[in-house]
Amino acid sequence: MSPSRESFEWIDSDSGFVDACKAAAEAPFYALDTEFHRERTYYPHVALLQLKWDDTVVLVDTLAVEMAPLGDLLTSAALPLLHAADQDLEVFRRVCGVLPSRMFDTQIVANFAGFSTPSLAALVERIVGVRLPKGDRMTDWTRRPLTDGQRSYAAADVEYLGAIRDHLVAELAPTGRLDWAEAECASALARAAAPSDPAVAWWRIKEARQCRGVARAIAQELGAWREARAQETDVPIRFVLPDLAVAGIAQAAPTTLAQLNAVRGLSGRGLRGDVASEVLTAVQRGKALPPDQLRVPLTDDLEREQRPAAALAAAWVAQLAKYERIDATLLATRADLTSFLAGNADARLRQGWRADLVGKPLAKLVAGEAALVFDGNGGLLLEERSGVPLEGRL
Repeated sequence: MSPSRESFEWIDSDSGFVDACKAAAEAPFYALDTEFHRERTYYPHVALLQLKWDDTVVLVDTLAVEMAPLGDLLTSAALPLLHAADQDLEVFRRVCGVLPSRMFDTQIVANFAGFSTPSLAALVERIVGVRLPKGDRMTDWTRRPLTDGQRSYAAADVEYLGAIRDHLVAELAPTGRLDWAEAECASALARAAAPSDPAVAWWRIKEARQCRGVARAIAQELGAWREARAQETDVPIRFVLPDLAVAGIAQAAPTTLAQLNAVRGLSGRGLRGDVASEVLTAVQRGKALPPDQLRVPLTDDLEREQRPAAALAAAWVAQLAKYERIDATLLATRADLTSFLAGNADARLRQGWRADLVGKPLAKLVAGEAALVFDGNGGLLLEERSGVPLEGRL
């Protein structure tokens, strides 16, 4: 089942949106979601906003209303409920310039209750017992009027978030994990609020990460230029320069237009004019980049002799995640382990709930005060080290 056509209101006037935001702000919490397009743009362009408070569901035509009232709602005392909020947060910053001061992300919180990065549909079915309507992933949300199917699909995205929140709070509060989940939601908000660092944009390019020497510095400068150009022109970064071209230019280090356009990855569409000039300038900046200004991925910072320790720690984290019923990547990513083993004071495994659950036991393992052993049932166990060698040890 899904919300019926009569169970939600369509809002396409400024006054109606103002009234809805004021009413939602007076509730203890409200559910919020957006539909947007970004296939041909750098920034998400919002086409619909779904909002629920108490028993009221509204669909807001964001193509017809001024979005400023949303900022007042986000900064109110009411708690926003979202699911997989990363891109929604980006939308909020874009359309009204603010983020909520706190949030409850049902996907993040569900990770602490034994779900592994669940979809909204999976949570609704498991917790509420309702199957959400299937929607067309490529539906055009800018079309007006929206079909009944589109409206029902959109309304369902906020209809059950309150029920999911109630279930997760009831399950996690007695165990103390609700504090962990709320801290993780706060961390997600902090990441969304932090300005992006163009110097690390090249980390997202698999082929560029394999570069070595000066090619890495060129990749860093090219990646930063590509990101800035995409933002300025509001086009996807791949439209500015494909990933393969960034890696190819970094390796070839061209100095002339002819050399540049001979690089593999440009798909036969030679660069010219200002774009070609800016690319060649970025190449020169990369060649001249001082070594101490090169930003390398965290996983590359680990000394060779520490890599076995990272592999051992990863194996233990996987076992711990299974035992604790928490997604392993939520406990500790490879970058988290690398940062911790490298001794970084601001490593995530030295902070908050992760320090108690992962960081402190891992510190004992690295210091030789604990041992990782098989538990006799195919699992791994971290235990105090006896220091007694096995007979026949070489």
